[in-house]
Amino acid sequence: MNTPTKLGAYVLGLAAVFAGAVGVGDVAGPATAKTEAKASDGHGAHGTPATAPAGPISGGLQVTQDGYTLVPRSVTVPAGEKTDFTFTVNGRDGRPVTRFATLHGKKLHLIVVRRDLSGFQHLHPTENGAGVWSIPLTLPDPGAYRMFTDVQPEGAARQLTLGVDVTAPGDYRPEALPKAEQTARVDGYEVKLEGTLVPGRTSKLTLTVHKDGRPVTDLEPYLEAYGHLVALRSGDLAYLHVHPDGSPGDGRTRPGPQITFYAEVPSSGAYRLYLDFQHGGKVRTAEFTAVAGHGEIPAAPAPAPADDGHGHTHGH
Repeated sequence: MNTPTKLGAYVLGLAAVFAGAVGVGDVAGPATAKTEAKASDGHGAHGTPATAPAGPISGGLQVTQDGYTLVPRSVTVPAGEKTDFTFTVNGRDGRPVTRFATLHGKKLHLIVVRRDLSGFQHLHPTENGAGVWSIPLTLPDPGAYRMFTDVQPEGAARQLTLGVDVTAPGDYRPEALPKAEQTARVDGYEVKLEGTLVPGRTSKLTLTVHKDGRPVTDLEPYLEAYGHLVALRSGDLAYLHVHPDGSPGDGRTRPGPQITFYAEVPSSGAYRLYLDFQHGGKVRTAEFTAVAGHGEIPAAPAPAPADDGHGHTHGH
C-alpha cells in the first residue's frame, strides 16, 4: 500500500549532493579505454579522448555546474495534462546559451523521472530561438519529478548533466522500487540483463533483445547507437548515462540481439536501469532494478494514517 502525501509547489534546486559519495558513475568503453572515457559525464563519446581532467562528477545532482545553470520557466506542472514545458540553460553571464555541441544527433537531451524512479521519459526539446527550449510534456501522476539535461555549451570544457526538481501537485502515492530481476518485458519484447554492477569498477552489462521468443537481429540505430542506457541511484537520483560498446557502421557491431555496455557506478546501492532501443520504427524502454555492492532495495513506503476530513488522522 502506498503513502499519499499532499504536494504543493516545490522549491527550485532541492538537489543536494549525496554526502560522501560522487554523484555519477563514469562512462567507459572496454577496460583499456577506461582512462580516456572517465572525464565524460552524460553522453559518452565511444573512446573520445578526454577534454577535461577526470574526477568526481555529481551529474544531475546540481542545478548549476561549471557556471551553467538549468532554469525552468515554471517548477510546477499540472498532473495528467499536456503542458508546454519551457526552460533555458544560462551561462556565466546569466543569459541563455544559444550555441551547443551536438551530442549523439541532438543538441540537448532531456530525461524526466519521478523521484520514486517511475514515469521515465527520454525527450528531445525544440529550441525556439534565443536559447529557449520547449517540449510538450505530460507528467502522468502527482509527485516530484527530476529533470536532467545532457548538454555541452559551446566553449564548455565537457558535457554537463544539470538537474532540477519539478512538481505535479496532488495526492502523491509513491511506488515501491520493483525487485531486481534479470528480465524485462515491454510491448511484446523480452530483454535479458547479464552482468553485475560493482561499485568503483567498470562493469560489463549485456542486454539481449527477443521478440516472440526469437532474437532481434535488426535493431535500428537510435541517436547514433543501437541502445542507450540510463542508470539512476535510488535515494538521490545520481545520474549515469552510458552508451554501448561499438556503434552502427563501425564494421564490427551487430544490430542485436546483444547490446553491451561498460559502466561504472560510484557506490553501493539500488539502481534503476532504463534501456532505450528502437525496432520497427518505434523506440521502447526496458526497465530493470539492479543492486550494486552491499546495497539493498528500499522497503515499500508505509501506509499513511487515514484523514477524517477534519485534520485528524486515525490508525487502522
